[in-house]
Amino acid sequence: MDLLQQVQRRTTKNIRGLEHLSYEDRQRELGLFSLEKRRLRGDLIAAFQYLKWAYRKDGENLFSKACFDRTRSNGFKLREDRFRLHITKKYFTMRVAKHWNRFRREVVDAPSLETFKVRLDWALSNLV
Repeated sequence: MDLLQQVQRRTTKNIRGLEHLSYEDRQRELGLFSLEKRRLRGDLIAAFQYLKWAYRKDGENLFSKACFDRTRSNGFKLREDRFRLHITKKYFTMRVAKHWNRFRREVVDAPSLETFKVRLDWALSNLV
């Protein structure tokens, strides 16, 4: 458990009326994602900005689009390269591509950043 999670546990425990609940129940009651989901959310928002919004030119060099003629859900898939080294799984592009490819077309084809955030929160809330 990292330091940020310890701080969040302590802080949520100090909220009156939630002291008796478990950490997961306090998160659910407050409408908070786990820290892992919040990190993933931040990564996916940055990927959206690179691919479609603010940093599109940089995104063309950072990500490569996978060639899929037939896709049922997301028509904008990212290529997941295979590496022998385990450390490459920690790269930003590898962390993002795995989850990006699982999203439905409505999430990926959002017209604005704010719309993407709303749809992303919905998709992440359904993620187990």
